[in-house]
Amino acid sequence: MPKIGLSTGTKWDGILQTRDDCRFVIPKSYKAGMLVDALIFASPKLIEYACHDLSLDQTANVAMLPGILRHSLAMPDVHQGYGFPIGGVAAMDTEDGVVSPGGVGFDINCGVRLLMSSLPVQEVRPKLRQLVDALFEAVPAGTGSTGPIKLNHTELDSILRSGSQWALEHNWATEDDIEHTEERGQMKQPDPAQVSERAKKRGNSQLGTLGSGNHFLEIQYVDEIFERPTADSFGLFEGQVCFMIHCGSRGLGHQVCTDFLSTMGPLMASYQITLPDRELACCPISSPEGARYLSAMAAAANFAFANRQLITFWTRQVMSRLFGEQGRLKLLYDVAHNMAKMEKHRVNGQQKEVLVHRKGATRAFPPGRSELGGAFLISGQPVIIPGDMGRASYVLVGTEQAMEETFGSVCHGAGRLMSRTRARKQRKASDIMAELEAAGIIAKATTRDGLTEEAPAAYKPIDEVVAAVYNAGIGRRVARLRPLGVIKG
Repeated sequence: MPKIGLSTGTKWDGILQTRDDCRFVIPKSYKAGMLVDALIFASPKLIEYACHDLSLDQTANVAMLPGILRHSLAMPDVHQGYGFPIGGVAAMDTEDGVVSPGGVGFDINCGVRLLMSSLPVQEVRPKLRQLVDALFEAVPAGTGSTGPIKLNHTELDSILRSGSQWALEHNWATEDDIEHTEERGQMKQPDPAQVSERAKKRGNSQLGTLGSGNHFLEIQYVDEIFERPTADSFGLFEGQVCFMIHCGSRGLGHQVCTDFLSTMGPLMASYQITLPDRELACCPISSPEGARYLSAMAAAANFAFANRQLITFWTRQVMSRLFGEQGRLKLLYDVAHNMAKMEKHRVNGQQKEVLVHRKGATRAFPPGRSELGGAFLISGQPVIIPGDMGRASYVLVGTEQAMEETFGSVCHGAGRLMSRTRARKQRKASDIMAELEAAGIIAKATTRDGLTEEAPAAYKPIDEVVAAVYNAGIGRRVARLRPLGVIKG
């Protein structure tokens, strides 16, 4: 395999190998303890970005986890994270593999959903500012934000067990919403008893809230259709106004991750696990600690599904008030990008159950997978890839190539190009708002940092990231959407 000729002058010159213009390899000979090669999906430009933070070293470290199958994988939006890189994927053998909270992330089931209206953009633009203001008022956002629903212990446990099903039972959701949500909005085998009281306390007032950071509610329009038959089957058309919601399990999920990292770290030696990074704290899937984490993670994931469903309800209320019957919103899909899930995949010619960690990566199943149900059995699963608030987002669909190479996974967004600290120092919030308005985009945030940290320049170019996915054959482009209005924490 030839060596890639990097011009960055980094330590990766002469180490990182190229398979083709979309695939780059860190051989397992790079570092003692690597059990498999690390395979990175990128472009020549994107791989150079990755050479300047710790994401490639983190991808190599993940290759040391016991029971890892095929490769340690990184998607085109890869950047430095906690333990795993953000954009990392690792599948584990269920018999001798491990589960790592850092392979899921602190915001368990952070995910994104796309709501479709029947309205063309020209009918919404005259009311755009009014719409942004109304959504900003209706959907609580920001660090520590609380929602109008206050939950007692019994109600919260019900949400942790049932996820979107709880929302359906309380008339916050429709059966169609459930059908168009990954796992039907209800992870298997959750156990609220494994979620600490501190985690529950952090979550009991945050249902139906956006939070902060890169979370958002965005008004968009369909800018371009790439695959019309699939777009038609999804209900997407050019000029259509849509709403994208990006958030997760809030403080509850963060505390679940924190709790189990502190539990698993000291136990690794007793399981004869030695790793170069304590952030990769893990335990065998079959261990009591591994089972407890997966049950707590599933409960936190259910909270996130219900959270996005309530934000959907608030959004629908606003649209109904402003546009009447024409303002109805249909859910295209809700997909997670911070999860560890038991799935069946072909490994060494045989179908077997494996535990797939996706940390800042999105499930991308092709047509025919039974998990997709009737709605997407023929088309394949919609894959929703948000970009930044100044450029674009994408809808893709999964492929068989992804099943063969990435355990049915693709990127989850554009990926950060600079840290939040650096981004805050680059630009003033007022300048960013002015530039967005000049481009026809209205932005509102609860703090100035909410805009400066999320400036478009802080992210990699989404078109190039998605092109890398498309060129590698692990996702097909269906539609591109452009922002009109943005609500940030």
